[in-house]
Amino acid sequence: MKLIRFGNAGQEKPGILIGEKRYDVSSLVTDFNESFFEENGLEKLKKALESNPVLPEVNASLRLGSPIARPSKIICIGLNYVDHCRETNAPIPDEPIIFFKSTSALVGPNDDVVIPKNSQKTDWEIELAFVVGKKASYVDEADAMNYVAGYCLHNDYSERAFQLERGGQWAKGKGCDTFAPLGPFMATTDEIEDVNNLSMWLTVNGKTFQNSNTSNLIFKIPFLVHYLSQFMTLLPGDVISTGTPPGVGLGIKPNPIYVKEGDVIELGMDGLGSSKQLAVAYKEI
Repeated sequence: MKLIRFGNAGQEKPGILIGEKRYDVSSLVTDFNESFFEENGLEKLKKALESNPVLPEVNASLRLGSPIARPSKIICIGLNYVDHCRETNAPIPDEPIIFFKSTSALVGPNDDVVIPKNSQKTDWEIELAFVVGKKASYVDEADAMNYVAGYCLHNDYSERAFQLERGGQWAKGKGCDTFAPLGPFMATTDEIEDVNNLSMWLTVNGKTFQNSNTSNLIFKIPFLVHYLSQFMTLLPGDVISTGTPPGVGLGIKPNPIYVKEGDVIELGMDGLGSSKQLAVAYKEI
């Protein structure tokens, strides 16, 4: 299945994508949230769909929200591609680098990205994200994939000055509003034949900056589930983003390139669709 959420921000309804058509499943489930995954919602929804219920078709012009309702956690892995380590002059990590992205950063795949107030170094990062399907604590790596519900496309926007030049943790530059566009959909694990061989790309104003493959991940998903679950309980619906390949603005030599007002950032990944964000300047409310 491919799960979507559609409608105005804060009023999204759950749906599914079949081929190119979207269908409303709000008569079958309340939302794609922690309770849905915790209560075996994927299997229940699959069985409900097998009876061929009449589902309203959703107009393709309606906004898509994040395919996952606000999770308890968005956990990100830093420096998880060797070439990205090299372009940013960072050592290759011996263990996964973990940071959190604020859940208030979560937005729809095609929503505007807001350049934060006083930002000079907003950057892009295409990433493969996965969604936790059930509560995970001290999980064995061999059993880890049983805890994965599905996969999403994610753009881990980052304000590099906030992240790297202002002391403290990376979260300062990672959690700004609109900095986590997710989707367009969550593909369940059976939709993706080989998650370790997905081509990915990102362009800014039509120029390709990132072009890689998930085969280049240093730490793969089973190990990440195992590793993270040693430090915290992963809850159903949690989003874990696996890291970005080379080609970020920070790594461009000799002069880094950063997002400016009016830029159009597009990205896509095999089997997980594509998304598009327009960069807009922060405005006082």
